[in-house]
Amino acid sequence: MINRLARRCRDHLFSLLANAVRHASRVGDPVPQLLLQSEYRMLAQSGGPLPRFDDVGFKVYSQSDEDGILLFLFSVIGTVGKTCVEVCAENGIECNTANLIINHGWHGLLVDGNEKAVAAGREFYRTLPETYVFPPRFACSWVTRGNVNELIAGNGFSGEVDLLSLDLDGVDYWIWEAITVVHPRVVVVEYQDILGPDRAWTVPYSDDFSAGRYPTTDGLPNFCGASLRAFIKLADRKGYRLAGVNRYGYNAFFVRNGLADALIPAVEAKECFNHPKVVSGMRERFPLVKDLPWVEV
Repeated sequence: MINRLARRCRDHLFSLLANAVRHASRVGDPVPQLLLQSEYRMLAQSGGPLPRFDDVGFKVYSQSDEDGILLFLFSVIGTVGKTCVEVCAENGIECNTANLIINHGWHGLLVDGNEKAVAAGREFYRTLPETYVFPPRFACSWVTRGNVNELIAGNGFSGEVDLLSLDLDGVDYWIWEAITVVHPRVVVVEYQDILGPDRAWTVPYSDDFSAGRYPTTDGLPNFCGASLRAFIKLADRKGYRLAGVNRYGYNAFFVRNGLADALIPAVEAKECFNHPKVVSGMRERFPLVKDLPWVEV
């Protein structure tokens, strides 16, 4: 009982610290993040126990709490070159790699097919005090499984990188399956949570797939991406394990096997479908697309 109470107090403390980090970072002060990173590293070196995913997340530039989760993961497993690749990053300002690039000195490749978004991103990082000396590289391209490796390598990224992030709202499963030119330590993918924890489904592959051609709910695409189970099966083939998901249950974090396996163990898919947003999506949105041509993998 004493151990459970100590763990609960520690998790609450980390949650409070994460909130303080989020506020400080949004006003341009990365120092609290660096302090939190140091605390995580010391805990990892001592053998833990480490805080839970639920207690480490915070938002600085990411959509939800991905910034805090990534800070936690890389504090524990370390980095090799502080390099990242994000596919479908839009303007690169609200995405999974921005905080690492701006506040932690990472170098990244940010890919998107929207010319205006890419131009805005280039201007943002070109003038930002933290990145103007060496801004991230942008590439404007429609991404297919036939061009993705050439696109990444052609922009100077190959071999081991620290982070790969995919958010295509479409053929994400097929793109990750096709990527061989980089060997990331952590992979973040957006999955289709309305499919639940058991179905290993993805949309069929097409170079010109567009989720906008199919039913949406309040602007949210329903026939797109792949289920968490499908990504877990792909990750297993590629040598990764599911470490957890973001607060709202749509971004999954996979860590390469052999990196802090004991400290960051694999979690079960069924543990990732408890948020009310996810529960309502499975109940209300899935019936709209259950009979569309999903592919079981």
